[in-house]
Amino acid sequence: MNKIILADSQAIFRAGTAKVLAMDEDIRIIAQCTDLDRMYHAITTFPGSIVLFAASLHPDFARLQLLFETTGSRGIVIAENSETPDTYLQMGFRGVVFRSVTGPALGDCVRRVAAGETWLPPQIKLTEAHEEDMVGMRVRDRLTPKEMRIVALIVQGCKNREIALRLKTTEQVVKNYLRSIYDKTGVGDRLELALFTIHHRVLAQAAAEVGSKLEAEEQAAPSAVA
Repeated sequence: MNKIILADSQAIFRAGTAKVLAMDEDIRIIAQCTDLDRMYHAITTFPGSIVLFAASLHPDFARLQLLFETTGSRGIVIAENSETPDTYLQMGFRGVVFRSVTGPALGDCVRRVAAGETWLPPQIKLTEAHEEDMVGMRVRDRLTPKEMRIVALIVQGCKNREIALRLKTTEQVVKNYLRSIYDKTGVGDRLELALFTIHHRVLAQAAAEVGSKLEAEEQAAPSAVA
């Protein structure tokens, strides 16, 4: 049984990853961590684990490698889609996956790293990458600005009530928009929507830009009132 410690600040990505890995009988998630302190504690509590952690947590990589060595654990880096995996391999980590990783590839990575091998994201052919970008572009262009804001907040892990508060509307209006978004993306629920967005680079980038604008607007709001 391969013991997994999953560390990432994005709740929706943790949920999706846990759902995918739970389907493999040889893999068991023993801890989910939202920040570095919890991750470090989990590594010392559960030695000999496979630690699947997001590079966006910005750990001290030298300290983390030393912790892996002393606990007999191995690390798999969750890199952003725009990053280069070679950097993390040079640091000594055994595996690298992108946020857009598929379920089968993620399971294969965990099993190979657990067996002592090194795993890299497979090379994506330019035609495949282009087709994936085209899907993201088509969906992005079909979504209205309000729908894109909701997608951005869904990816951040927000519930309907929080989305309604942040967009100054009602939960029922959010639900109505979600039904339209599901129809346009071909997904059935908010988890599938988040994973669909993450797995399509163009759409993920658009959602990230909208999310950043929302945060900037919210931070500027009190100053404007003052």
